[in-house]
Amino acid sequence: MAISAAQVKELRERTGLGMMECKAALTETDGNMEAAIDLLRKKAGAKVDKKAHRVAAEGAIGAHVDARGQVGALVEVNSETDFVAKEERFTAFAQTLAALVVDHNPADLEALSAMAYPGGGTVAEARAALVAQFGENMTVRRFVRLDAEGGVLGHYVHGRRIGVLVSLAGGGAALARDLAMHIAASKPAYVRPEDVPADVVAREKAIYVAQAEGSGKPPEIIEKMVMGKVRKYLDDITLTGQAFVKDPETTVAAQLKKAGAEARRFFRLEVGEGIEREASNFASEVMSQVKGS
Repeated sequence: MAISAAQVKELRERTGLGMMECKAALTETDGNMEAAIDLLRKKAGAKVDKKAHRVAAEGAIGAHVDARGQVGALVEVNSETDFVAKEERFTAFAQTLAALVVDHNPADLEALSAMAYPGGGTVAEARAALVAQFGENMTVRRFVRLDAEGGVLGHYVHGRRIGVLVSLAGGGAALARDLAMHIAASKPAYVRPEDVPADVVAREKAIYVAQAEGSGKPPEIIEKMVMGKVRKYLDDITLTGQAFVKDPETTVAAQLKKAGAEARRFFRLEVGEGIEREASNFASEVMSQVKGS
């Protein structure tokens, strides 16, 4: 039977899938709308499985802070392309997950995936539905949750790709947000020098010693040179040691002291960091398809 444009439009609105998929499903089910929906649901499951092997290194950071301003969460959700990552449905999914993490404090990603999703179903089912709609792999990669424990919580999301949470003892909301922005830009690894593991410091010091040994300088001078480099290294990788982004003439430590505040903890998530992206050779792909045809 002939399938009308109105039928295809209705099925697209009800499933969120592509026009050709909807038309094919309606044709296969002789125009039976409910049967077509069931067919697409079955095929969407297979479609999700087929996408699962693809590297998803683009995406968005969802962020949420509770009404009291005391508990915040960041969630990284990945997609294959930046085009999908900018989609309103995609970013809304990331934001919803961050709110779920704040409200329910799941133990891990498995617990988050099994959690009820607003509007029906589970988080895993909501993700699968989006995979079917967008036609590419999506993964919920990681999340963090931070409780200010009576202190001050700051958060900042930069361009959808970088998210920061920071907690302070003392200070105020403006300083907390400034520090969140600073962390987004400067990427400290630790809060303060004493937080840096001893083995990390020792490894860095050994490198500086090896570099200085060929200088011909006396051991006591070498020791001073090495310790100066170690101090600079610790300043570079710690929040309190870094020059403050909004006023490079001073340090974060000085800003905190001026405000009578102390930095407790922070989290910084950046989309795709640590994910090995696939290197694609277009010519090779074309040739492999030609040979296989």
